[in-house]
Amino acid sequence: MFSRQFIRQGIALTQRKSCNYIAISRRFYHPKVIDHYQNPRNVGTMDKNLPNVGTGLVGAPACGDVMRLQIKVNDATGVIEDVKFKTFGCGSAIASSSFATEMVKGMTLEEAGKIKNTTIAKELSLPPVKLHCSMLAEDAIKSAIKDYKSKRQSRKPTLGPEAEKSDFKPATTTA
Repeated sequence: MFSRQFIRQGIALTQRKSCNYIAISRRFYHPKVIDHYQNPRNVGTMDKNLPNVGTGLVGAPACGDVMRLQIKVNDATGVIEDVKFKTFGCGSAIASSSFATEMVKGMTLEEAGKIKNTTIAKELSLPPVKLHCSMLAEDAIKSAIKDYKSKRQSRKPTLGPEAEKSDFKPATTTA
């Protein structure tokens, strides 16, 4: 009888602890983190072979998080028109990815390249042990921009030194 009662109390205590743990764990995360984790924005993929799509794939060996972020750039304006991500990792990594996609959409490549992990971490109020998640998001953005630029370089016509300039456009002739 005593052992059954003790077991029942142990189970009840464990259940109470787990409920309290959930309540406590929610207090550690800012509501924005919870929102972006539960309702992530811009989840998905794009065709990485498209010339105006840049793909960044980064990972954190320490925790096993992997993040793929893709940007679709308007070649004429240099503005990021669309962003997609897929992240395999903790809630903070998913929230950082989701938030980063919202930040980057509508920015120029130059503006997006200046985003720092501290901005993401501050906006989401990430605890210090989760700062690596915001670093992943920053690295993924920079990697996607680098991939897009390398694709663009390979598409440029080789017409001499002028072709190396990023704003050079070959003249069209009318016959």
